Amino acid sequence: MREDCIECTFEDLLDYEQPTKYIVRSTKYSDAYKTPVLTAGKSFIKGYTNETDGIFDDLPTIIFDDFTTATQFVDFAFKVKSSAMKILVPTNKLVNMKFLYNCIQVNQVRNDTHKRYWISVYAKKKILLPPLAEQHAILAKTEELFSDLDNGIANFKKAQAQLKIYRQAVLKKAFEGGFTNENVIDGELPDNWKAKMISDVADTFGGYAFKSGDFEEKGKYQVLRMGNVRPGILRYEESPVFLNKIDEKALEKALLKINDVIVTQTGTKGKRDYGFTVLINKENLLLNQRIAAIRCKESCIPKFLLYYTWTDKFKNQFFENETGNVGQGNVGMKAVTNTFIDIPTLPEQTQIVQEIESRLSVCDKVEQSINESILKAEVLRQSILKKAFEGKLLNKAEIEQCKKEADYEPASELLKKIKAEKLATLRQAQGTKIITKKKSKK
Repeated sequence: MREDCIECTFEDLLDYEQPTKYIVRSTKYSDAYKTPVLTAGKSFIKGYTNETDGIFDDLPTIIFDDFTTATQFVDFAFKVKSSAMKILVPTNKLVNMKFLYNCIQVNQVRNDTHKRYWISVYAKKKILLPPLAEQHAILAKTEELFSDLDNGIANFKKAQAQLKIYRQAVLKKAFEGGFTNENVIDGELPDNWKAKMISDVADTFGGYAFKSGDFEEKGKYQVLRMGNVRPGILRYEESPVFLNKIDEKALEKALLKINDVIVTQTGTKGKRDYGFTVLINKENLLLNQRIAAIRCKESCIPKFLLYYTWTDKFKNQFFENETGNVGQGNVGMKAVTNTFIDIPTLPEQTQIVQEIESRLSVCDKVEQSINESILKAEVLRQSILKKAFEGKLLNKAEIEQCKKEADYEPASELLKKIKAEKLATLRQAQGTKIITKKKSKK
């Protein structure tokens, strides 16, 4: 540790305020209102309120979820959603709140025990405090590096969006006959294609309402539930449940076969966050309720139907049948059986599947590369933070430049000032309490 740096704890630099008086009374939010209502988690802004009292405006500050240890840096006035947090405030105007916010990010702890973490854990954690001028330089360099990372990630996400558009373009061309008919006219199907309902080319059935109390951790049959199904993917390891013993009638109704296509039937109304389809590729799988199965007849190739369910044309028909309240959307079996699909001959279906897969496989490889690059960028972000707040980000020349600042002083002097003001504030508060007690006795 350098001589001009000093070790201290978070509680030397940060105090906290309970959020009770800042909790919003009504959760009838509107974007037309002015004041944001915050949580420390990923959702951050829950909505906006028109309440004008109990607004926190001693800024900047850090909100800290006392149970999950999630944090957010806040530099605008706000109200809060619940009492499960601490509002962290500086003990002195010399405390750099943005610097400490980043310090917290690299001082993560296990939070799998249900307890309040600020007083019991975080307040006592030791950190390396550099001189104030150096703190400013570290933040400036960190933000410059983060800006480059953010630009890179933004470009990667733009490429992801373009891939999504390209996928839909491939599917659109495929199911309009563009890959198998040279003279196809835009908006018109080839003469040999027939529009049929899915019920004409496949058998369909809904999932079985298994009793959750019968589920086991291991067994012969895995029960596929909503969380196991994502677009084109079966997540077998996502909260898996099994059955060993099953009634013959239930087995007959719910046992899936290889090449069945399944589709989820419940999600958020209006958001199209369901209707996910995937092809079954293994045996001994049971279909749970709120998922439908499509079993193709000889006139329709399963993969041809699967790829069709990925098109906007299928989804528009599927979601036309959506029912439910504001929170939950549902579709029944009618949305599956009565949806139309344009069917060519079997050889043409085979060729279309090959054309789609040759193109989408390239997309998959590019997307995998993009995802890996985004992951590496996030790892690099954490590495930058770690170096920054272990005092290893600035080089010698940058540190020497900090020392030339007019208001430069070693961190030991800075900490003395901060502690002195904290002690003075504490004594003043104690004195006020004593006076108040004396008055109340009279």
